[in-house]
Amino acid sequence: MTISAQRPSGRSFLIDAIKAAGCLLIVLHHLAFYGPMSDVVAAAWPRVVNWLYDHGRLAVQFFLVCAGFLTASSLARYESLSLSEALKLAWQRYLRLAIPLLAALSFTVLVSEWVRPGFEHASMSAPPNWGQALAHVALMQHLLDLESLSAGIWYVAIDLQLYAMALACLVVLKAWPKARTAHPSVQSANTAQQGDTRRWGLWLVLVCASLWWWNLDVDLDDLGVYFWGSYGLGLLAWDARRCAALGSSAAHASFWRMGVLLLLVGGVAWWLEPRARIAVAWGVAALLVAVPESWFGGEALGRSRWRSALQWLSDVSYSVFLIHFGVSLAVNAAITAHWPDALWANVLGMLLALLLSLILGGWLHRLVERQSPTVWRWWFWVGAFQVTVAMALLMNAMV
Repeated sequence: MTISAQRPSGRSFLIDAIKAAGCLLIVLHHLAFYGPMSDVVAAAWPRVVNWLYDHGRLAVQFFLVCAGFLTASSLARYESLSLSEALKLAWQRYLRLAIPLLAALSFTVLVSEWVRPGFEHASMSAPPNWGQALAHVALMQHLLDLESLSAGIWYVAIDLQLYAMALACLVVLKAWPKARTAHPSVQSANTAQQGDTRRWGLWLVLVCASLWWWNLDVDLDDLGVYFWGSYGLGLLAWDARRCAALGSSAAHASFWRMGVLLLLVGGVAWWLEPRARIAVAWGVAALLVAVPESWFGGEALGRSRWRSALQWLSDVSYSVFLIHFGVSLAVNAAITAHWPDALWANVLGMLLALLLSLILGGWLHRLVERQSPTVWRWWFWVGAFQVTVAMALLMNAMV
C-alpha cells in the first residue's frame, strides 16, 4: 500500500506564512462583508472597506492551494488505496473537520439567539431547525440549499469533498494496470516513479477539467469539482517540488516538464476566461514550486518572535475561521446598541472583533481542535450542538 517518498524537509515556514495571511484576510473580509460596523467605517474609508469586501475572499485560494499541497504530502506514502482504506482516511478527515466545527457552531447559535432580540441585520440567519442542524452535522447544508448558520461553512464541506476526490484518485490507481517490464528487479526499482507519474497525470487531467470547464459554471460552486483546479494546483506543486528535491538528472527533467505543464494549464485557463481567483491560485502554486528550500525552513528568521507568531497563527487558522463569525455578531450587536454612528467606536469594534477572534480561535484550537479526533468526542459535540439548537428553538418559542 505504501511507497517511500522524499518530501520538503522541516516545518514549512512558507506554508505557515501563507495560511497566516489568509486567516487574517478572510476574517477582515467577513468583517467588511457583514455589517453594520463596516457600513459606518465604509462611509469614511470606502476604498479600504470595498477592497476587503470585493477582494478579501481571494484568501480562500491561499487555503485551497495549501490544502492541496499538504494533502499531497500526507498521501505521498500511498501508491494506491483500496476502497476501505480510502473510506477510513475520509472518515478521519471528517472527524478532524467536524469536531471543531460543531463546537464553533454551538457558540455561534447561542450568540445569534442572545443578540437577536435587539439586533436586526441581514447578516443574521433565521432561527435554526432540526433538519438544518442535521445537515450541518453531515456538511450537506449547501447541497440541500439550506441557510448556513455561520459564515464560511461551505468551505469546510468543500474541503472534505476535495480530500475525498484525492483519495478517489488513489482508489482508481489501485485498479489501473501497471506497466510491465522484462526484469522484475527493474520494475521494483521503478515502482515509486511509476506511481508518482500515474498519480500526477490523473490529478493533472482533473485540474484541466476543473479550470477549463467546471470552474466556468457558477452553478457548480457547491461541489468540489468547481474548486479542484485550485486544490489540484497545490497537489501538483508538491509533486513538482518533490522532483526538484530528489536531485537526479531525470528528476530535474521531470521538474521542468511539470513546470511547463503548469504554465500551460494556467495560461489556457486565463485565455478561456480571466479570473482573479485562478490567477491567485496559480501564483501561490508557482511560489510553492519555485522558491528555494530555505523559504520552507524559514532560516532567515531564525527563532524570532515573528516566526513563532506566524506558526501560531497558522496552527489556529482553522479555529479562527470557524469562530470569528460568532465573535463578529456579538461585537457588532454591542457597538450598534451603544455607538451606532460613531466612527471611532466602529473602527475599534472591527479591530476588537479581529483580536477576540484570534483569542477565542486559540482557545478553540487548544481545547478542541488539537485533541485527538475520536468518535466519542464527535458524539459529544454533536450532542452539544443539538442542545444549543434546542435552546434556540425554546428561546424563540417564548418570544
